[in-house]
Amino acid sequence: MAALPFSFTPQFVLRITDQHLEKEMSQSRTDKREIFGWVMFDFANSAYTTLVVTFIYATYFVSAIAPDKIHGTALWSRGVTITAIMVALLSPLLGALADQGKLRKTFLLISTLVMVAGTAMLNFVMPGQVYQALAWFVISNIAFELGMVFYNAFLPDISTPRTIGRISGIGWGVGYIGGLAAMAVAMIGFINPEVPWFGLAKETGAHIRGTNLLVAAWITVFCLPLFIFVKTRSPRSATGKPSPRSTVALISAGMKDIRATFTEIRAYREIVKLLIARMIYNDGLVTIFAFGGIYAAGTFGFTFQEIMIFGIVLNVAAGTGALIMGIFDDKLGGKTTIQISNIVLALAAILAVFAPDKTLFWVAGILVGFFAGPNQSASRSLLGRFVPREKENQFFGFFAFSGKLTAFFGPLLLGILTQAFDSQRAGISVVALFFIIGGLILSRVDEEKGMASARKLSDTRQMK
Repeated sequence: MAALPFSFTPQFVLRITDQHLEKEMSQSRTDKREIFGWVMFDFANSAYTTLVVTFIYATYFVSAIAPDKIHGTALWSRGVTITAIMVALLSPLLGALADQGKLRKTFLLISTLVMVAGTAMLNFVMPGQVYQALAWFVISNIAFELGMVFYNAFLPDISTPRTIGRISGIGWGVGYIGGLAAMAVAMIGFINPEVPWFGLAKETGAHIRGTNLLVAAWITVFCLPLFIFVKTRSPRSATGKPSPRSTVALISAGMKDIRATFTEIRAYREIVKLLIARMIYNDGLVTIFAFGGIYAAGTFGFTFQEIMIFGIVLNVAAGTGALIMGIFDDKLGGKTTIQISNIVLALAAILAVFAPDKTLFWVAGILVGFFAGPNQSASRSLLGRFVPREKENQFFGFFAFSGKLTAFFGPLLLGILTQAFDSQRAGISVVALFFIIGGLILSRVDEEKGMASARKLSDTRQMK
């Protein structure tokens, strides 16, 4: 364990930032403290996706809370489906409201607090209490996903067009380091020792459920730099008029802004194509994240300890991939970076389906880890290049919308196929199809045209 990168400090983040951004920092609208605060939020909330959604609690739910693994997989897929539907419905409106009022940081704070509370409550759900577990998971997961709308919308403010890919990559990379560090703490203190920390009993699964309290505390502590250092820019409406102040006027203005965006949809063609493509290939990622640990345990017989090690290795691969490919993002372009990742992810999913043993499954998992981060990071940075500044929150709301509108489809199909064929392999096979179809749609996106349209729209509104 001594080789794991636990020396995560503000100086570590700033050193990464210095290496890639020094030449452009003089052109930035902000400073390195804001970048540090922004990436630390990813370091904080990655503990939730790593420990709750993917590796520990999802596996515990299927293995110990649900009646059996097949029904547990299907029920967990329903919880992920409900989350996707709710986020798809709420994110565009909340993004538009944040554009109309100085509410981005406020909405992010509220969603973070709800996520922390919902995660902590999972600690108290006992085996057999299936619907209590699903309820708290859905509440915390919705809050997590909505929070990402406002978190992502800060990216164009803390970067320049020349650095947005690298900063987005640094955020994802540091996030994976956060997931890795949280996983290591859970392994050392809760999963592996004969006597877990705080005397939590292994016989009742208290040591597994206790990792939810670790996640809640982790998020609370490490999200603070964002709320301290990152500034909220004074927003203006799409018409250039001052933002409304009353709640009723704010909601009305937000709805009008969404309607105006749809009436001007011809001006956002590249964004629309990007969001449609992401809607498809992101389904593959959502399904992998939600069922990776479940698949490893159910098909290949991974123990909790093996799943923890698997998660650590995948986080190392993912953090490395996000940091390296973030540099290529600024050099090759976001579209090319996404397409490379889509091809490799499709091949890795196929390998995972047909892997006869753990060895090849490990290979598939490492490939998924290395290219999942760049896929998400480059999607975020590419949208940031396409979006006019006065509509950042709204379009990142649509970004979340595109990620969730059909995100229920992957988990739902996985659950249906798993039950129909009584096989998790049959269920996981659907993943490769999403990456292939999404990549074909993305091939029609013109990156240069999208960036030019964003500049033109911003310049036009500034002249009004």
